[in-house]
Amino acid sequence: MPKIDQYWALPDGISEALPDEAEALEQLRRRLLDLFATWGYRLVMPPLVEFMESLSTGHGSNLDVQTFKLTDQLSGRMMGLRADMTPQVARIDAHKLKTDQPNRLCYIGSVLRTRSFHRDGSRSPLQVGAELFGHAGQDSDFEVISLLLETLTDCQIPDLVLDIGHVGIFRTLAREAGMSTQQESIFYDMLVRKSLPEVDAWLETAGLPTDISLYLRQLPRLSGSAEVLEQAAKLFAGAHPDIRAALDYLQTLVQRIATSFPSCRVHIDLAELSGYDYHTGIVYGIYTPGMGREIARGGRYDGIGEAFGRVRPATGFSTDLRTLASFALRENRHSIADRIFAPAIQDAALEQLIRDLRNQGKRVIRALDGQAGTPAELGCNQQITQQNGQWAVTAA
Repeated sequence: MPKIDQYWALPDGISEALPDEAEALEQLRRRLLDLFATWGYRLVMPPLVEFMESLSTGHGSNLDVQTFKLTDQLSGRMMGLRADMTPQVARIDAHKLKTDQPNRLCYIGSVLRTRSFHRDGSRSPLQVGAELFGHAGQDSDFEVISLLLETLTDCQIPDLVLDIGHVGIFRTLAREAGMSTQQESIFYDMLVRKSLPEVDAWLETAGLPTDISLYLRQLPRLSGSAEVLEQAAKLFAGAHPDIRAALDYLQTLVQRIATSFPSCRVHIDLAELSGYDYHTGIVYGIYTPGMGREIARGGRYDGIGEAFGRVRPATGFSTDLRTLASFALRENRHSIADRIFAPAIQDAALEQLIRDLRNQGKRVIRALDGQAGTPAELGCNQQITQQNGQWAVTAA
């Protein structure tokens, strides 16, 4: 890297927003917070850094690897720059907002990760999310998914596909099979990669009970439209009650989603295990054609507040503001029609007109003494001129 570049180059995966993009992102941020508020979700602003014990609670080892760490010079304890805001919001719910009632919280803020979740992706996304604490039933899962779908629809994201599964199915099968931690990890890796030959070969030599092997062999093959759940119900008819309960839960939830959001295509994937180390129930991602990765992700993660002294059921989703903005602003980019150029003249009437225009939400760009450049060069298509002794706004 040339020496001069060292002063301005940003690290890989780290981005900044210049004025036009920053303005667009801020407008979308306000719009989403207003939407969340109409559903009763209250904004919280967790700190950028916390002690590592809080940041990694309930989210497994992967989040620990994703977190930049530093030593607190005051206490000597290890701190981390947040890589995910969900544990912070869980701490706030359990420790600061102590209530036995359902609690709805939302957030928007920067996170920092050691590595991007996706190739060529950002390591510093603007994370947007909503979490519902204190309710373990299907209504809360349905509400959160509904809010997510409303959010994506509001951002004009087309042809939504909801890919949904339930981690309880594999977790129960692993337990019933008596898998060791190492075996469970190996099989999990094969499942998420959908490597059917590896799955079949591994099961041939694993020595698991015959019925469990059959279930595990079919698990990665149970993927497709809602009819997959009917196939799964027949396959798992004699399985552990927890598995049948998880399938019933999915069946009812998918029917509710299909009824309320008929334009959203639902894809069932019983080997969908994203966040397996902390999710406890449904898990899902939402996709749209043209993007090779999900645009939002969520699920249920009961018990996350245990380390903070209060076990709370929880369900929520998160996405990235920049990703949403890439769709939301295609048709609604800011127009310069309200950018008004004002001359650098000291006049009481002119000053009053400028104040009135700004109070109306108009953008007034005041010239500076000795400044060169036309209104158009300054991004204005209107200007304040004096006509018949009166100041007025005219076309530039």
